[in-house]
Amino acid sequence: MPLDRRSLLVTVQMTGGVVTAAGLPVTLSFQGWVDMGPVIAWAVGLGLLVIAGGVGLDALRLRHSRYRVGPERAELRSGILFAKHRHLSRERIRSVDLVAHPLLRLLGLVEVRIGTGEQSSAQEATLELRPVRRAEGERLRRELLGRAGPDAASDAEGTIAALDLRWIRYAPLSFVTSALAAATGGAVMQVSEWFGVQEEVIERVGDAFRGMSVPGIVLALVAGALAAGSVGALGLWTAMWWNYRLDREPGGTLRVRRGLLTTRSVSLEEARLRGVDVVEPLGLRLSGAARVDAVATGLSRRDEEDHAGPSTLLPAAPRRLADDVAARVLREPVTPTAAKLTAHPRAARARRIRWAVSAALAPALVLLLLGALLEVPVLAYAGAGVAVVLVPVAVALARDAYRSLGHALTADYLVVRSGTLRRSTVALRRGGVIGWSVKQSVLQRRAGLVTLSATTAAGAQAYAAYDVDEAEGLAFAEETVPGLLGPFLERQAP
Repeated sequence: MPLDRRSLLVTVQMTGGVVTAAGLPVTLSFQGWVDMGPVIAWAVGLGLLVIAGGVGLDALRLRHSRYRVGPERAELRSGILFAKHRHLSRERIRSVDLVAHPLLRLLGLVEVRIGTGEQSSAQEATLELRPVRRAEGERLRRELLGRAGPDAASDAEGTIAALDLRWIRYAPLSFVTSALAAATGGAVMQVSEWFGVQEEVIERVGDAFRGMSVPGIVLALVAGALAAGSVGALGLWTAMWWNYRLDREPGGTLRVRRGLLTTRSVSLEEARLRGVDVVEPLGLRLSGAARVDAVATGLSRRDEEDHAGPSTLLPAAPRRLADDVAARVLREPVTPTAAKLTAHPRAARARRIRWAVSAALAPALVLLLLGALLEVPVLAYAGAGVAVVLVPVAVALARDAYRSLGHALTADYLVVRSGTLRRSTVALRRGGVIGWSVKQSVLQRRAGLVTLSATTAAGAQAYAAYDVDEAEGLAFAEETVPGLLGPFLERQAP
């Protein structure tokens, strides 16, 4: 079957947008140097030529692209200079995701991404149909994921979670806010340079802060950047999570739909689910919120095009709701991520305090050393100030990191927790553990500690219990999957 030829309209609009965004600053940069008439004529001519070239290439792509879904495999023929014939066996297909940016939505089209979920940088693990009609995309999704049977409706279980606009209050608490805040100043200076008003912007900023002390100027700039970052984080959250919905569909499939401008539909078969990960970045944890990620096979990291990857089942929401969603996703009456965890030895806390203090003192010692060598007292004072500020913060974070450590076993799940800036509580099905990695450094050996990592074919491939008591940790691993680690353990004679 051919792809939809209305893709040409999308190509015209997208190529035109790129040409305008790239050509406008360049064209305006000639203002005041030469006569703008010929410059504008050349710019328009080159822009039209680029647009025509893009449309021509896309027309050739559509002409040489055909797809077919048979009883045994899905096929895609493509290529302009070199013909390609790629196919995926139906039994290997693990995901059929639908993506539609605003121009595709306007025309009733979607991109269909058929994947095996293999962690490969090559494109052999994915077939991309760009674009097809939305109805055709939905048909392919149902057919390839095996939910088109006549009795499928009896398995429907409805909505697990849906968008609550109150969740938007958590958007500024993510690390995205600080990243956007850091980029704000650079973006302002870059845009002002494009339009030739950079000096004027600098002068106005200087006039606004005239008479203020240096600390006041720093605080004002930081507050302004954070305010801009918060606005950006709110916009990004809205674009990603608008119309969010998590459903359990007929046939035992979890489906996440979301997006304001670009809509996404990600399907996850429950047969591939090995557990869940309740993630609490520091800002969310302090506000009592968390998000829920799936620990599943067949989720390719290449598909993570934004801050919400294909594994995210629930955005930042109240922790109680996150636990409830995790339980419903796992079909458990109570989520295993809320199980009571075994605390780790105090030696683990001492290790973290030593690491944190060392990291905090390193820049302070560098400044003190430079101050002494260069005979600049200001550097020495700065080093002392850095130590006074950073050491208490580092110790507090280290103690929190220790309190976050824990592990537990339930009837069906292995639970491990760790992290402070990003605390993660993973509940992994015991049947999904395929091996153990045991690591012990020299310092860990002296303290009687060991780090155990449960390896699995799903998610991050390994989930660790850090700095566990050696004897307790090995017994824990043996109890999780009896007989897996036992043959490699040395047992003392009674």
